[in-house]
Amino acid sequence: MNRGNLIFEGDLELIRDMVIAVIGYGNQGRAQANVLRDNGMNVVIGNIRDYAWERAEREGFEVYEIDKACSKADMALLLVPDEVAPKVYADYIAPVVKSKKHFILDFASGYNIFYGFIRPLSNMDVIMVAPRMIGEGILNMHRSGRGYPVLIGVEQDISGKAWDYATSLAAGIGALNRPGGVGVRSSFREETLIDLMTEHTWMPLLTTSFLIYYNIMVNEYGVSPESVLLELYVSGELAETAREMAELGLFEQFKLHSRTSQYGQMTRIKRFLKIESLWKAFRREAEEIKDGTFAKEWMLEQRTGNPVFNRLMEEYKRSDFAKSEDLLLKALGRR
Repeated sequence: MNRGNLIFEGDLELIRDMVIAVIGYGNQGRAQANVLRDNGMNVVIGNIRDYAWERAEREGFEVYEIDKACSKADMALLLVPDEVAPKVYADYIAPVVKSKKHFILDFASGYNIFYGFIRPLSNMDVIMVAPRMIGEGILNMHRSGRGYPVLIGVEQDISGKAWDYATSLAAGIGALNRPGGVGVRSSFREETLIDLMTEHTWMPLLTTSFLIYYNIMVNEYGVSPESVLLELYVSGELAETAREMAELGLFEQFKLHSRTSQYGQMTRIKRFLKIESLWKAFRREAEEIKDGTFAKEWMLEQRTGNPVFNRLMEEYKRSDFAKSEDLLLKALGRR
């Protein structure tokens, strides 16, 4: 049963006789490969010879060099990091599948297609099944018999059945045909916009608010770092609140907090929404994502050896915040 943009079912039989090459046995690759195999699919792994290759072999998969895996396959799931995917595609996938009559290429992210870093061959159905779930979460959901959300898109449909293949794959990796599972009819463009917008706005804003909160409370008001960090997230209350947001809704979960908390949150939301500079910052990020400014920035960063990435990582690790966090997590036996 499917309703509008929501998809709940996929026909597993459509891909059951195919050889499916999972390219990259990292967090997503390992999870999707194992669930596909459990669902009766014929899965091979394409990977470089590293620890992931060895792990895939230990876990019972046939593992090949990427080009050989693709030569054996009818479908490939390109599950390597965005920044290396164009080279993997150009050097190891396209040369060996260009002579095939039909090939299905799946992405878990819209990034490389949207920005044109990968240009598919004309013999390919190009689909996207993008889990809104980390790899370990996919495995946990699978073990408990539950599904999870995915975005589903089609960029190129040469067979006339690309959408069917995409929903079939979504079922194969455990997202559809199960309680709690849903696919959203989407696109490579849409997935890229919302994924990067998350990474460029509320996620860094949340971390920024933690850093400002910490500095004001600890350095200006003399509150202990341990109390601050536990209040912010180390206690696990934030994770529980996020879980209730997913179950009840953003505003319905307010009722799980005290009335003092509810009043404080609702009135300050109104106050922060009036900060025009926040709106401008969000709109600027959206525009830089849409027009490719960020993609060019990130490409240049990689080509120059990641100097900004490495400098910022070291800067954050050396901060008083990180040092206090390290001491607390060690005391709690978590690190």
